[in-house]
Amino acid sequence: MGVLFLLMPLVLCLSRVLGADVDPALPFSEYLDSGSSVLLRWGFDLVKDFIMFELSVKTTGWVGFGFSPNGGMEGADIVIGGVGPDGIYFTDRHAVGKFMPLLDEQQDYRLLSLTEADGQTVMKFERLIRACDKDDYPITEVPVKLIYAYGKTDNITYHRTSRGTKEVNLLKFMPKAMLPDSNYFDLTMTNLTIPTENTYYHCKVMKIPLLDQKYHVYRIEPLIENMDLVHHLLLYRCPPTVTTPTEEACYTGETQTQCFQTVAAWGVGGGAFELPEVAGIPVGGDDGKTLYRLEVHYNNQDNIAGRVDNSGLRFYYTSQLRQYDAAVLMTGLAVVPGYVIPPNTTNFHSYGVCDTSQVSQVISDPKADLHVFSVILHTHLAGRKIRVGHFRNGEQIDLLAMDEHYNFEFQQAVNLGKTKTIKLGDQLLVECTYNTENRTGLTLGGLATTNEMCLAFLFYYPAMSLSSCVSFPDPQILSHEMGAANEIEWLQMMFLKHWDEVAINEYEKTLTEIQQYLIVGNIANNVSSNTGLIPQLKAAPPVSCIKKNSSNITHPSVGLVLLLWITALLILS
Repeated sequence: MGVLFLLMPLVLCLSRVLGADVDPALPFSEYLDSGSSVLLRWGFDLVKDFIMFELSVKTTGWVGFGFSPNGGMEGADIVIGGVGPDGIYFTDRHAVGKFMPLLDEQQDYRLLSLTEADGQTVMKFERLIRACDKDDYPITEVPVKLIYAYGKTDNITYHRTSRGTKEVNLLKFMPKAMLPDSNYFDLTMTNLTIPTENTYYHCKVMKIPLLDQKYHVYRIEPLIENMDLVHHLLLYRCPPTVTTPTEEACYTGETQTQCFQTVAAWGVGGGAFELPEVAGIPVGGDDGKTLYRLEVHYNNQDNIAGRVDNSGLRFYYTSQLRQYDAAVLMTGLAVVPGYVIPPNTTNFHSYGVCDTSQVSQVISDPKADLHVFSVILHTHLAGRKIRVGHFRNGEQIDLLAMDEHYNFEFQQAVNLGKTKTIKLGDQLLVECTYNTENRTGLTLGGLATTNEMCLAFLFYYPAMSLSSCVSFPDPQILSHEMGAANEIEWLQMMFLKHWDEVAINEYEKTLTEIQQYLIVGNIANNVSSNTGLIPQLKAAPPVSCIKKNSSNITHPSVGLVLLLWITALLILS
C-alpha cells in the first residue's frame, strides 16, 4: 500500500471527549446513567499497560464502580470510595455472591485523588489493563459491563435509582455522534473497470461538493464495492497550484504527483472511524477551489477481468466546529527506490527518523506542540512488529505506540488511549521488524504488497500544513560501507550476495550506524533536508503489578458502606 514519498493514511478513529478543556490523559468519556449524573472519563496507555479512570457523581456520599462479567454482583471487581467525616476512604474489593464483597488481599487499584465539592464527588484512580490479581477483572478489546452505585451520604440508605450498569468498550471506544445539523458527501470512483494487473493504483483528482463555509468532518465511513479486490484507498488534499480535475493511473501525470497531504484513508480490516470531539477535519469555505486526490489500490492477484468498481469514502460533516482542526503526519522510512531487506531472516530491523526541529523550515506558523491521539502502523507482508519511540534532547522518553503482533490484514487507526504531546524539536523513531525466512530473494522497498514499507501515520491537532517527516540512509555512504563504488554497483552486489547470518547482521548494523537524510515536507511539496543518526530504541520495560499502596485508604465506616452497596446492587443481579 502506498505512494511514492507519501503513503497510506488517515482512517479516523477515535473517541469522544467532553468540552474544550479535555484532560489529554482522559480523552474518552461516557455517561453511565440516563440522567447524566454519573460521568466516567478514562484514558489508557497500552505500552505501559495502565488505564486511568475518573468517576464524577452528583452526590456528596459514597460512590462505587466496578467490572462485572454479567452486569450483576457475582464475580464483580469493585472499588468504593468517598469523603466521609473522618476523611477519604477507598478500597479494592471483589464480590463472590450476593453478600459483602471481600477485600482483595492485594490492593491493585491506586487512588490518585478523591474530592467532594459543589454537590459532586470525583474519584480518580488507575490500575493495570491486564489483571495480575486473580480477584481483578482483565480489561480486553471487547465490551465490558460497568456497574455503579452511589448514595447521598456516607451513612448510606438504599436508593433504588442510584445504581445501574452499562456496557462500554474501553479500549476501542467509538461513539456514533450523529449531530442535528449533520450532512455527508461521498468521494468515490465512478464505474471504473479494474485492470487485469496484480497491483494497480488508480487516482481521481476531484472537487468536493461546494460548501458555503468552513465545516468539520467528524466521521468517515468506507464504501467498498469489491472487498476482495480493493486493498486500500486514500484521500489527499492538493495544493492551490492544482486546479484541474483528472483521472488516470496513479503517478503517471504531473497533477498526480503534487497532492500528498493525507486527509483520510481505509485499509484492509478497517471500518468507520470518528474523531475526538475536540478536533475535526476542515472542509469548505474556500469557494470550492481546493481539489482532492482519491487513490485506490486494487490487488487483483487472480487477474479477474471485467470487474467494475465504485469504491470510496463517505464524510459526515457539521457546522458545529470543534476546538481544533485535525491532520495526519506520515513518519518513518521514506518510500524511495534503493532500500532492500535480505532474505532468510526472522528478525530484521528497519528504521525511520522524524526530526520535528525541521518543521519551522517548511511552514511559516508552526504550532507549539502536536497532540497525537491516534496512529496507523504500517508495513507489508513481511512485517511482524512496529514500535514508535519518542525522544527529547537525545533521550528516549516514551514508546509512543507499538504492535508486537502486526497483522497485515487488519490495518486501522489505533487509539493511543491518551493524547500524547510531541514538542517541536522532539524526534520520533519508527522501528519495523521483518520476517523473510520464506523468501529466497531480496525484498525491495516500494508500493506493491510484495515490497516493504516502515511507516507510522500520526493523527494530531492542531493541524499544520505538513505532509511527511521521514528519513532514509545516505545511499553514497551505504554503498561505500558495503564495499561498492556507487549505488548501482551496491544494488547489483546485494542481489548476488550470499545472505548468511553474518552478512545479514553486518548489513543491519551498517544501516543503523551510518548517516541518515532527514526530510520534512509540507502540502506544497516544499522540503527541508538535514542529516542525522538513528537513536537507540529501548524496549518497553516489563510491567509490574501494583502493590499495596498507602493511598488505598479504608474508612472506619466502610463496612456499613459495603453492606449498603450490596443492597443497592442486588437488583443488578
